[in-house]
Amino acid sequence: MDIILRRSLPKLREKLLEALQAVLPIVAIVLVLCFSVAPVSPSILLCFLLGAAMIVVGIMFFTLGAEMSMTPMGERVGAVITRSRKLPLILVLGFLLGFLITISEPDLQVLADQVPSIPSGTLILSVAAGVGLFLVFAFLRMLIGVALPKLLVLFYGLIFLLAAFVPKEFLAVAFDSGGVTTGPMTVPFIMALGVGVSAIRSDRHAADDSFGLVAMCSIGPILAVLTLGIAFRAADSTYIPPVLPEVADSVELWQLFREGLPTYLAEIARSLLPIVLMFGAFQLIALRLDRRTLGRIGVGLVYTYIGLVLFLTGANVGFMPAGNYLGQVLTGGGMRWALIPIGMLIGYFIVKAEPAVYVLNKQVEEVTDGAISAQAMGLALSAGVSISVGLAMVRVLTGISILWFLVPGYVFAISISFVVPKLFTAIAFDAGGVASGPMTATFLLPLAQGACVAVGGNIVTDAFGVVAMVAMTPLITVQMMGLVAQLRTRKARTAQSAAVLATVFADLPDDAIIEL
Repeated sequence: MDIILRRSLPKLREKLLEALQAVLPIVAIVLVLCFSVAPVSPSILLCFLLGAAMIVVGIMFFTLGAEMSMTPMGERVGAVITRSRKLPLILVLGFLLGFLITISEPDLQVLADQVPSIPSGTLILSVAAGVGLFLVFAFLRMLIGVALPKLLVLFYGLIFLLAAFVPKEFLAVAFDSGGVTTGPMTVPFIMALGVGVSAIRSDRHAADDSFGLVAMCSIGPILAVLTLGIAFRAADSTYIPPVLPEVADSVELWQLFREGLPTYLAEIARSLLPIVLMFGAFQLIALRLDRRTLGRIGVGLVYTYIGLVLFLTGANVGFMPAGNYLGQVLTGGGMRWALIPIGMLIGYFIVKAEPAVYVLNKQVEEVTDGAISAQAMGLALSAGVSISVGLAMVRVLTGISILWFLVPGYVFAISISFVVPKLFTAIAFDAGGVASGPMTATFLLPLAQGACVAVGGNIVTDAFGVVAMVAMTPLITVQMMGLVAQLRTRKARTAQSAAVLATVFADLPDDAIIEL
C-alpha cells in the first residue's frame, strides 16, 4: 500500500497542474467581471475563491482516482458480464448496474434539488430506471453490432414525438436530465464497461463500438422524464434561489464550508457504496484479482471519494451562489445582451474543469492510438460548449422554446452521423453527455436562473435547458472534426497514389509505350 501511495505522488502533481489549467481561466473571467461590470459583495467573492481552491484539489484527486479505480473496475466487470454469454444474465445485470450507478450520481441530485415542479425522489428514480433500461439496449447493440446512427434516429424520433404531448414544464427538465446523468460517477464506469464488453469481440469494429454507451444512457432519462410528464401532474412549487452567503470574517467563511462538508461526505459515501458492493460481489464470484491490483483500486477509490467531496462542496457552496448573483447583476444593469458573449467565454473554459472530460479525452486518445489527441478533443468540446451556452443565454433573454434549438441541432447531428466515421459518431454522442457535468449544473444553470429572475422570465421553461444545450453542440463539433479528419486522410491517400505513379513513370524510358 505504501508503494502505491508513493508512486501516485508524481501523478498527483501532474493532475494538480491540469486542474489549475482548467479552473484558473474561469476564476480570472469571474474576477474581471467582479472588478468591472458586475460588482459583488466580498462575502460572495471570498466564497467563490475558496470554492475554486477546493475544486482544483478535488479535480486533482478525482482524475487520478478514476484512472486507478473506476476504469479498471468497469473494464473487468464488463468483460466478466459478457464472457458468460448468458443473455438474460447480461440484461438483468446491465439494468441493475445502470440503475445503481445513476442513483449514485451527484449531478442528478444537484439538478433534482433545483427543479421546483417535480419531487426530487420521483425524478431520480425515473431517471435511474431510464438509464438502466438503455444500458441494456447499449449492451445489446454492442453484442449484436447494430449501427449507432440507426438507433439514434429511432430513439430521438420517439423523443421529439413525445415532446409534442408533454407539458412545457417538463421539456427542458427532461433534456437536462439526460445531460446530468452522465457525470463524474457514471462516465468512468460506463465507458470502462464499454471497453470491457467490446474486448471479447475480435472483429475490427469492436473498438468503434466500445464508445456509444454514454450516448445511449443519455437517451433513457429524457424518455423517462417525458413519460413522467405525461403521467404525472407537476406540483405548483415556486423556485427557491440559492442563499447568498454573508460572512464577517475568515472564521465564518470556513464555517460556511464546514457546514456543507458533512452533507457531501455522506452523499458521496452513499454514491460509492453500491459500486463498491457490486464490485466486491464480482470479485468474490468471478474476478478474484490479486492483492496488489485490489490495493491499487482501493487507493483509487479513496482518491475518488476525497476528490468528489471537495469538488462538490466547492461547487455547491462557493460556485452556485456566485453564478446566480452574477446572472442577476449582468442582466439587471442595462447590459443584458452582454450576457451572451460572457456566457460563451465562460462556457469555453468551464468544460475544461469538468472531471469526467479528462476521463473521456484520455480514453479517446488511448483507443485511437493518438489519432485523436486529448488536446484536439478538448478544443472541440470547448468550441461546442461555448456555442451552446451562448444559445442558452439567448433563450433566457427571449423565452424561445428549447425545441427551436434542439430539433434542428439533433436533426443535423444525426444526419451527418451517416457520413462520419463510426468511431467519431460514438465519441461525439458520448462527449455530449460528458460535457454537461457538475460545473454546468452548479455554475451555468444558476447563472441562467439568476439572469432569468432579473428579466422576469419563467425559471422552469426558460432557465432550465442549459444542460441540454451544452450536451447538444459537442455532437456537431466532434463529428465535424471527424469529417475533416476523413477528408484529410482521403486527400493524403490520393496524393500518395499520385506520387507513386509519378515515380513509376519517371523510371520508364522516354520511348516507352503506355497502354491506357
